[in-house]
Amino acid sequence: MVPEGDGVRKRRCARPGCTEFAIATLTYDYSGSAAWLDDLAFEDHPMTHDLCARHADRLSAPNGWVLNDRRQASPFLRRTA
Repeated sequence: MVPEGDGVRKRRCARPGCTEFAIATLTYDYSGSAAWLDDLAFEDHPMTHDLCARHADRLSAPNGWVLNDRRQASPFLRRTA
């Protein structure tokens, strides 16, 4: 995490080797074959993954899973084959 002027901390993208700031949070449910991409969560959580814009925009779900993009900027619902 990196401190910001207003006291808010920014988190980095969880993808290995990426140094960009995170803008979205990925959560998933293995048993339900579903994943959710939301605007960056207020707090970090060990069961979620924060992603930068590039990695969030390129994210795809495994075959048979539903990826629900609930970000305010680009909401969509996508199901893979």
